[in-house]
Amino acid sequence: MKELRIIFMGTPDFAVGVLNKLIKAECTIVGVITAPDRPAGRGKKLRASAVKKFAIEHGLNVLQPTNLKSKDFNEQLSALQPDLQIVVAFRMLPEVVWKLPKHGTFNLHASLLPDYRGAAPINWAVINGDDSTGVTTFFIDEKIDTGEVILQEEVPIEDEDSAGDLHDKLMDVGAQLVLKTVKAIADGNVSTTKQQDSEKNRPAPKLHKDTCRIDWTKGRDEIKNLVRGLSPYPTAWTNIVNGSDEIPTKVFKVSTRKEEHDNKIGSLEIGAKKLRVAVKDGYVYLEDLQLAGKKRMDGKALLNGFRLHEDAYVR
Repeated sequence: MKELRIIFMGTPDFAVGVLNKLIKAECTIVGVITAPDRPAGRGKKLRASAVKKFAIEHGLNVLQPTNLKSKDFNEQLSALQPDLQIVVAFRMLPEVVWKLPKHGTFNLHASLLPDYRGAAPINWAVINGDDSTGVTTFFIDEKIDTGEVILQEEVPIEDEDSAGDLHDKLMDVGAQLVLKTVKAIADGNVSTTKQQDSEKNRPAPKLHKDTCRIDWTKGRDEIKNLVRGLSPYPTAWTNIVNGSDEIPTKVFKVSTRKEEHDNKIGSLEIGAKKLRVAVKDGYVYLEDLQLAGKKRMDGKALLNGFRLHEDAYVR
């Protein structure tokens, strides 16, 4: 395999797994591009991205541009003389950047494109109750997630997988796919396929607070898929109304039971020593949750010292 000078671009943990695989494969990483340090936490101290921390630990050259179109940044990129750029969970690149290397720039996306183009493909695959998804490498073009596909690999989604579980699976499989893609490019053995647009293609838009709120009028399976598709981040949420208190609550895990009942939808009660919510086709049990101002705990632990009013409900 011909040795290629590679620039890697990425920011979160998902990208770290791929960068680690490239390093272990002894690829030549001439530069790592990641987001600028950002204020985080109560003290608003500057925090480096996961990719930056990892890259520095491995002695790699790190650049953190605020403007990808700036002359200074593009001169720095050109000076690195890259043959190839790899993008994993980064932001949209201007044409002057993705066209720079002679072998182009490819992206790893956590779905089987053209399905789930967008910012949250892992979450939406679980939220929608899919039984499989996958990873795709594709050459970047002027639009978002629309370039010609290089390689794809399917990954099953198990019934109890959370978005976090699927994230880790896709990161591992995706890292292997990136290595295969690099080898194919280095060997001059790349063939691509144009993406086929269709009304059936499902999007993966950015998640917002309203997206994450549990709608208790939905069926138990749909509610469970939402919760596991948002766990551990950004997390599904609801308000528990208990007497005069209304408590914002994060819900990390639920279980369900199909059962006929006459309870009001959204009513909250104790069942099997856990909190459960009545829904139209049974019950949703709150297995792992966090009340505002409290620590994360399981449903049974919550009941210790928690007095549930007879008319308690969620909304």
